Amino acid sequence: QPKRQNFISVGMDIARKEGVFSLYKGLGAVVSGIVPKMSIRFWSFNYFKDQLADKETGKVGNAQTFLAGLLAGTTEAVLVVTPMDVIKIRLQAQRHSMTDPLDIPKYRNAVHCAYVMIKEEGAASLYKGVGLTALRQATNQAANFTVYEYLKRQLHAAQPGQGDTLPAYQHMLMGFLSGACGPLFNAPIDTIKTRIQKAPSDEKGWVRFMNVTKGIIKNEGYRAFYKGLTPRVLRVAPGQSITFMVYERVYAWLNTLTEEPTSVQRAATAEASQ
Repeated sequence: QPKRQNFISVGMDIARKEGVFSLYKGLGAVVSGIVPKMSIRFWSFNYFKDQLADKETGKVGNAQTFLAGLLAGTTEAVLVVTPMDVIKIRLQAQRHSMTDPLDIPKYRNAVHCAYVMIKEEGAASLYKGVGLTALRQATNQAANFTVYEYLKRQLHAAQPGQGDTLPAYQHMLMGFLSGACGPLFNAPIDTIKTRIQKAPSDEKGWVRFMNVTKGIIKNEGYRAFYKGLTPRVLRVAPGQSITFMVYERVYAWLNTLTEEPTSVQRAATAEASQ
């Protein structure tokens, strides 16, 4: 029976066999996709939240926040995340040494990977596992935004003197806690999705899903659905911590640019211009 490994031993094994830079395989796909992903995520969440808000009071409860998160996660999965994930996983799954110039991989970078996949498997190959990706992102963002918005309301209520914007460290703490909830909530979905996207297959849809799921249970047991949970939490939670803090700061700054000046501010501006 093979020795069980944790994420540290796996990382050391990869670095030893393929070089330290192999730990950064797929980084190009992540970097190129992160900006549009975050833009779509926050725009769509706020759009759906506004649509679901109470028409009279404008208030949004936990149920509406959860649904807005589901819809936002689905939107980003279809528009950005699925092709980005497929390319990232293909790059990470190929075994080659990045220290040996003669060891030429099949996929050289994110753009080349997309080109080869489209050429050999068709454009639809970039959307393998789109249903599971949408389900993962939907549940992820539903949990993420619901927890964040709840904590935000509680902190605002506990600190009435803070105004509209909380201290940066509080946004970071809330983002960290809410970001950790998603991976804990949907780890099995992510594991199955990754296995489906990892390699080409003639199986489609539900058949592929069931065969992969049964294979995991039969060969590795139910605990295998939570493989990689620790590094995923360690990646997602700090990322959400920074993301929410930056988002809140930028959002507050943009609001100051669009706010109508008060009479006092207009008078001060007029006096200064004289």
